[in-house]
Amino acid sequence: MEPENLTRVSEFVLLGLSEEPDLQPLLFGLFLSMYLITVLGNLLIVLAVSSDSHLHTPMYFFLSNLPFVDICFTSTTVPKMLVNIQTQSKVITYGGCITQMYFFLLFAGLDNFLLTVMAYDRFVAICHPLHYTVIMHPQLCGQLVLVSWTISVLNALLQSLMVQRLSFCADLQIPNFFCELNQMIQLACSDTFLNNLVMYFVTVLLGAGPLAGILYSYSKIVSCIRAMPSVQGKYKAFSTCASHLSVVCLFYLTSLGVYLSSPAAHNARSSAAASVLYTVVTPMLNPFIYSLRNKELKGALKRSFEMTVQIGQSPD
Repeated sequence: MEPENLTRVSEFVLLGLSEEPDLQPLLFGLFLSMYLITVLGNLLIVLAVSSDSHLHTPMYFFLSNLPFVDICFTSTTVPKMLVNIQTQSKVITYGGCITQMYFFLLFAGLDNFLLTVMAYDRFVAICHPLHYTVIMHPQLCGQLVLVSWTISVLNALLQSLMVQRLSFCADLQIPNFFCELNQMIQLACSDTFLNNLVMYFVTVLLGAGPLAGILYSYSKIVSCIRAMPSVQGKYKAFSTCASHLSVVCLFYLTSLGVYLSSPAAHNARSSAAASVLYTVVTPMLNPFIYSLRNKELKGALKRSFEMTVQIGQSPD
Protein backbone atom coordinates (compact mmCIF):
# COMPACT_ATOMS: atom_id res chain seq x y z
CA MET A 1 0.00 0.00 0.00
CA GLU A 2 1.32 3.42 -0.92
CA PRO A 3 1.77 5.71 2.06
CA GLU A 4 -0.68 8.52 2.24
CA ASN A 5 0.91 11.94 1.98
CA LEU A 6 1.18 13.71 5.31
CA THR A 7 -0.65 16.79 4.05
CA ARG A 8 -3.76 14.67 3.40
CA VAL A 9 -3.85 13.23 6.93
CA SER A 10 -6.53 15.27 8.62
CA GLU A 11 -7.48 13.16 11.65
CA PHE A 12 -6.75 10.15 13.83
CA VAL A 13 -9.11 7.82 15.67
CA LEU A 14 -8.61 7.30 19.41
CA LEU A 15 -9.96 3.84 20.20
CA GLY A 16 -10.07 4.59 23.93
CA LEU A 17 -10.27 2.05 26.74
CA SER A 18 -13.33 0.14 25.58
CA GLU A 19 -15.68 -0.01 22.61
CA GLU A 20 -18.54 -1.48 24.65
CA PRO A 21 -21.47 1.01 24.53
CA ASP A 22 -22.74 -0.07 27.95
CA LEU A 23 -19.42 0.86 29.57
CA GLN A 24 -19.25 4.41 28.20
CA PRO A 25 -21.46 6.06 30.90
CA LEU A 26 -19.45 4.27 33.60
CA LEU A 27 -16.15 5.37 32.10
CA PHE A 28 -17.41 8.94 31.71
CA GLY A 29 -18.52 9.15 35.35
CA LEU A 30 -15.36 7.47 36.65
CA PHE A 31 -12.91 9.64 34.74
CA LEU A 32 -14.86 12.83 35.34
CA SER A 33 -14.75 12.14 39.09
CA MET A 34 -11.05 11.31 39.00
CA TYR A 35 -10.30 14.44 36.97
CA LEU A 36 -12.22 16.73 39.33
CA ILE A 37 -10.53 15.16 42.37
CA THR A 38 -7.13 15.60 40.69
CA VAL A 39 -7.69 19.26 39.86
CA LEU A 40 -9.22 20.13 43.25
CA GLY A 41 -6.65 18.22 45.30
CA ASN A 42 -3.63 19.63 43.49
CA LEU A 43 -5.11 23.13 43.42
CA LEU A 44 -5.56 23.01 47.21
CA ILE A 45 -1.87 22.12 47.60
CA VAL A 46 -0.83 25.08 45.45
CA LEU A 47 -3.12 27.51 47.32
CA ALA A 48 -2.08 26.21 50.74
CA VAL A 49 1.63 26.62 50.01
CA SER A 50 1.27 30.04 48.38
CA SER A 51 -0.96 31.47 51.13
CA ASP A 52 1.03 30.24 54.16
CA SER A 53 4.27 32.15 54.80
CA HIS A 54 5.58 29.28 56.95
CA LEU A 55 5.75 27.13 53.81
CA HIS A 56 7.77 29.57 51.71
CA THR A 57 10.82 27.28 51.73
CA PRO A 58 12.67 25.50 48.91
CA MET A 59 10.97 22.16 49.62
CA TYR A 60 7.48 23.63 49.40
CA PHE A 61 8.44 25.81 46.44
CA PHE A 62 9.14 22.65 44.45
CA LEU A 63 6.11 20.95 45.98
CA SER A 64 3.83 23.76 44.76
CA ASN A 65 5.21 23.41 41.23
CA LEU A 66 4.52 19.67 41.10
CA PRO A 67 0.71 19.92 41.64
CA PHE A 68 0.47 22.64 38.98
CA VAL A 69 2.29 20.37 36.51
CA ASP A 70 0.08 17.42 37.51
CA ILE A 71 -3.06 19.45 36.77
CA CYS A 72 -1.71 20.37 33.33
CA PHE A 73 -0.51 16.79 32.73
CA THR A 74 -3.94 15.31 33.38
CA SER A 75 -5.69 18.10 31.48
CA THR A 76 -3.87 17.20 28.26
CA THR A 77 -5.64 13.83 28.00
CA VAL A 78 -8.73 13.43 30.20
CA PRO A 79 -10.93 16.33 28.94
CA LYS A 80 -10.57 15.17 25.33
CA MET A 81 -11.45 11.63 26.34
CA LEU A 82 -14.55 12.86 28.22
CA VAL A 83 -15.64 14.89 25.17
CA ASN A 84 -15.19 11.87 22.91
CA ILE A 85 -17.29 9.68 25.21
CA GLN A 86 -20.02 12.31 25.56
CA THR A 87 -20.22 13.03 21.82
CA GLN A 88 -19.72 9.36 20.89
CA SER A 89 -16.92 10.43 18.58
CA LYS A 90 -13.38 9.05 18.67
CA VAL A 91 -11.90 11.45 16.15
CA ILE A 92 -9.07 13.87 16.90
CA THR A 93 -7.64 16.18 14.26
CA TYR A 94 -4.05 15.82 13.10
CA GLY A 95 -3.15 19.19 14.59
CA GLY A 96 -4.96 18.34 17.80
CA CYS A 97 -3.10 15.05 18.05
CA ILE A 98 0.31 16.68 17.59
CA THR A 99 -0.60 19.40 20.10
CA GLN A 100 -1.79 16.87 22.66
CA MET A 101 1.36 14.80 22.22
CA TYR A 102 3.53 17.91 22.62
CA PHE A 103 1.95 18.98 25.91
CA PHE A 104 1.83 15.41 27.19
CA LEU A 105 5.60 15.04 26.65
CA LEU A 106 6.21 18.50 28.11
CA PHE A 107 4.42 17.91 31.40
CA ALA A 108 5.57 14.28 31.73
CA GLY A 109 9.14 15.53 31.41
CA LEU A 110 8.50 18.27 33.96
CA ASP A 111 7.14 15.72 36.43
CA ASN A 112 10.29 13.70 35.94
CA PHE A 113 12.68 16.62 36.48
CA LEU A 114 10.79 18.12 39.41
CA LEU A 115 10.91 14.80 41.25
CA THR A 116 14.67 14.75 40.65
CA VAL A 117 15.11 18.31 41.92
CA MET A 118 13.03 17.49 44.99
CA ALA A 119 15.28 14.46 45.68
CA TYR A 120 18.32 16.75 45.55
CA ASP A 121 16.58 19.19 47.89
CA ARG A 122 15.97 16.38 50.43
CA PHE A 123 19.59 15.23 50.06
CA VAL A 124 20.89 18.71 50.93
CA ALA A 125 18.40 19.14 53.80
CA ILE A 126 19.28 15.81 55.47
CA CYS A 127 22.98 15.43 54.66
CA HIS A 128 23.99 19.11 54.83
CA PRO A 129 21.44 20.72 57.18
CA LEU A 130 23.76 23.53 58.35
CA HIS A 131 24.39 24.67 54.78
CA TYR A 132 20.86 24.07 53.49
CA THR A 133 19.76 27.71 53.30
CA VAL A 134 23.07 28.70 51.72
CA ILE A 135 23.00 25.97 49.05
CA MET A 136 19.27 26.03 48.28
CA HIS A 137 18.95 29.78 47.92
CA PRO A 138 15.98 31.23 45.97
CA GLN A 139 18.05 31.92 42.85
CA LEU A 140 19.17 28.28 42.60
CA CYS A 141 15.62 27.02 43.15
CA GLY A 142 14.34 29.25 40.36
CA GLN A 143 17.18 28.18 38.07
CA LEU A 144 16.50 24.48 38.68
CA VAL A 145 12.83 24.91 37.77
CA LEU A 146 13.73 27.02 34.74
CA VAL A 147 16.19 24.39 33.48
CA SER A 148 13.52 21.71 33.98
CA TRP A 149 11.06 23.70 31.89
CA THR A 150 13.65 24.42 29.18
CA ILE A 151 14.73 20.79 28.72
CA SER A 152 11.12 19.57 28.75
CA VAL A 153 10.02 22.15 26.17
CA LEU A 154 12.93 21.33 23.86
CA ASN A 155 12.35 17.58 24.14
CA ALA A 156 8.62 17.89 23.44
CA LEU A 157 9.32 20.19 20.49
CA LEU A 158 11.94 17.83 19.06
CA GLN A 159 9.68 14.77 19.30
CA SER A 160 6.71 16.64 17.80
CA LEU A 161 8.76 17.88 14.84
CA MET A 162 10.11 14.37 14.28
CA VAL A 163 6.57 12.98 14.07
CA GLN A 164 5.53 15.66 11.57
CA ARG A 165 8.11 14.38 9.07
CA LEU A 166 6.37 10.99 8.91
CA SER A 167 3.84 9.81 6.33
CA PHE A 168 0.86 7.71 7.40
CA CYS A 169 -1.20 4.95 5.80
CA ALA A 170 -4.98 4.69 5.72
CA ASP A 171 -5.10 2.95 9.12
CA LEU A 172 -4.98 5.87 11.55
CA GLN A 173 -6.41 4.18 14.64
CA ILE A 174 -4.50 4.83 17.88
CA PRO A 175 -5.19 2.06 20.44
CA ASN A 176 -5.29 4.47 23.36
CA PHE A 177 -7.32 7.36 24.77
CA PHE A 178 -4.66 9.94 23.86
CA CYS A 179 -2.01 10.50 21.19
CA GLU A 180 0.97 8.56 22.53
CA LEU A 181 4.32 9.07 20.78
CA ASN A 182 5.35 5.44 20.35
CA GLN A 183 1.95 4.38 19.01
CA MET A 184 1.89 7.24 16.50
CA ILE A 185 5.31 6.22 15.19
CA GLN A 186 4.05 2.65 14.76
CA LEU A 187 1.22 3.91 12.51
CA ALA A 188 3.65 5.50 10.04
CA CYS A 189 4.27 4.00 6.61
CA SER A 190 7.50 5.89 6.00
CA ASP A 191 10.88 5.01 7.50
CA THR A 192 10.77 5.39 11.29
CA PHE A 193 14.37 4.43 12.09
CA LEU A 194 15.42 7.99 12.94
CA ASN A 195 12.28 8.57 15.00
CA ASN A 196 12.82 5.39 17.01
CA LEU A 197 16.49 6.21 17.46
CA VAL A 198 15.75 9.70 18.80
CA MET A 199 12.85 8.49 20.95
CA TYR A 200 14.82 5.72 22.67
CA PHE A 201 17.95 7.86 23.04
CA VAL A 202 16.00 10.70 24.66
CA THR A 203 14.08 8.24 26.85
CA VAL A 204 17.32 6.77 28.18
CA LEU A 205 18.98 10.18 28.57
CA LEU A 206 16.08 12.08 30.14
CA GLY A 207 14.51 9.09 31.88
CA ALA A 208 17.40 7.05 33.22
CA GLY A 209 19.49 10.16 33.96
CA PRO A 210 17.06 11.75 36.45
CA LEU A 211 16.26 8.32 37.90
CA ALA A 212 19.96 7.73 38.52
CA GLY A 213 20.13 11.13 40.22
CA ILE A 214 17.20 10.22 42.48
CA LEU A 215 18.73 6.85 43.38
CA TYR A 216 22.09 8.49 44.12
CA SER A 217 20.44 11.14 46.32
CA TYR A 218 18.54 8.53 48.31
CA SER A 219 21.61 6.32 48.69
CA LYS A 220 23.34 9.28 50.35
CA ILE A 221 20.22 10.06 52.40
CA VAL A 222 20.06 6.48 53.70
CA SER A 223 23.75 6.65 54.67
CA CYS A 224 23.21 9.93 56.51
CA ILE A 225 20.13 8.63 58.33
CA ARG A 226 21.94 5.46 59.41
CA ALA A 227 24.76 7.60 60.84
CA MET A 228 22.39 9.61 63.05
CA PRO A 229 22.73 8.72 66.75
CA SER A 230 19.11 9.10 67.89
CA VAL A 231 16.10 7.10 66.77
CA GLN A 232 13.95 10.24 66.89
CA GLY A 233 16.36 12.03 64.57
CA LYS A 234 16.27 9.12 62.13
CA TYR A 235 12.47 9.05 62.14
CA LYS A 236 12.20 12.82 61.63
CA ALA A 237 14.69 12.74 58.75
CA PHE A 238 12.94 9.83 57.06
CA SER A 239 9.49 11.37 57.49
CA THR A 240 10.58 14.48 55.54
CA CYS A 241 11.27 12.42 52.42
CA ALA A 242 8.78 9.55 52.81
CA SER A 243 6.06 11.33 50.81
CA HIS A 244 8.44 12.20 47.99
CA LEU A 245 9.78 8.66 47.89
CA SER A 246 6.22 7.30 47.65
CA VAL A 247 5.41 9.60 44.73
CA VAL A 248 8.68 8.69 42.97
CA CYS A 249 7.95 4.97 43.26
CA LEU A 250 4.38 5.46 42.03
CA PHE A 251 5.46 7.59 39.05
CA TYR A 252 8.37 5.47 37.86
CA LEU A 253 6.85 2.05 38.48
CA THR A 254 3.67 2.88 36.55
CA SER A 255 5.60 4.60 33.73
CA LEU A 256 8.11 1.78 33.37
CA GLY A 257 5.33 -0.77 33.52
CA VAL A 258 3.74 0.76 30.42
CA TYR A 259 6.83 1.48 28.33
CA LEU A 260 8.63 -1.77 29.06
CA SER A 261 5.59 -3.81 28.08
CA SER A 262 5.40 -5.45 24.66
CA PRO A 263 4.18 -3.10 21.89
CA ALA A 264 2.43 -6.00 20.14
CA ALA A 265 -1.08 -5.35 18.88
CA HIS A 266 -2.72 -7.88 21.21
CA ASN A 267 -1.35 -5.96 24.18
CA ALA A 268 -2.46 -2.55 22.93
CA ARG A 269 -5.70 -2.47 24.93
CA SER A 270 -4.00 -3.58 28.14
CA SER A 271 -1.30 -0.96 27.52
CA ALA A 272 -4.00 1.71 27.24
CA ALA A 273 -5.49 0.57 30.54
CA ALA A 274 -2.04 0.63 32.15
CA SER A 275 -1.54 4.20 30.85
CA VAL A 276 -4.39 5.27 33.11
CA LEU A 277 -2.18 4.55 36.13
CA TYR A 278 0.42 7.21 35.42
CA THR A 279 -1.69 9.68 33.43
CA VAL A 280 -4.69 9.83 35.78
CA VAL A 281 -4.27 7.79 38.97
CA THR A 282 -0.79 9.04 39.94
CA PRO A 283 -1.63 12.78 39.67
CA MET A 284 -4.85 12.11 41.61
CA LEU A 285 -3.06 10.32 44.47
CA ASN A 286 -0.14 12.76 44.82
CA PRO A 287 -2.06 15.38 46.89
CA PHE A 288 -3.28 12.68 49.27
CA ILE A 289 0.21 11.25 49.69
CA TYR A 290 1.73 14.64 50.48
CA SER A 291 -1.06 15.96 52.69
CA LEU A 292 -1.61 12.81 54.74
CA ARG A 293 2.08 12.38 55.58
CA ASN A 294 3.00 16.04 56.08
CA LYS A 295 1.89 17.77 59.29
CA GLU A 296 2.91 21.25 58.08
CA LEU A 297 0.93 20.89 54.88
CA LYS A 298 -2.08 19.48 56.73
CA GLY A 299 -1.93 22.48 59.07
CA ALA A 300 -1.75 24.89 56.13
CA LEU A 301 -4.71 23.21 54.44
CA LYS A 302 -6.70 23.39 57.68
CA ARG A 303 -5.91 27.08 58.14
CA SER A 304 -6.83 27.82 54.51
CA PHE A 305 -10.13 25.98 54.94
CA GLU A 306 -10.94 27.83 58.17
CA MET A 307 -10.10 31.16 56.54
CA THR A 308 -12.36 30.34 53.59
CA VAL A 309 -15.22 29.45 55.94
CA GLN A 310 -14.75 32.68 57.89
CA ILE A 311 -14.80 34.74 54.71
CA GLY A 312 -17.94 32.93 53.55
CA GLN A 313 -19.71 33.57 56.88
CA SER A 314 -18.65 37.22 57.22
CA PRO A 315 -21.46 39.79 56.69
CA ASP A 316 -21.39 41.87 53.54
